[in-house]
Amino acid sequence: MKKKFILEGLDCANCAAKMERAISGLEGVKEATVNFMTRKLVIEGEDEKMSAIIKEAERIVRDIEPDTAMKKA
Repeated sequence: MKKKFILEGLDCANCAAKMERAISGLEGVKEATVNFMTRKLVIEGEDEKMSAIIKEAERIVRDIEPDTAMKKA
């Protein structure tokens, strides 16, 4: 399953790279990419774990850049 999000308020390229690394390492994630220029986050993961992956990804995004919000694309 693939889910796409817009990262509203993302203004740090280094933070985007940290988010990508952290989300990619989550259990059940096959691939995660964060494009700083388009502010897009794409998560590809196991269907049955996707809701838990999204919750954890939201926490990671807030921890790294508190003013950034994940919105469905």
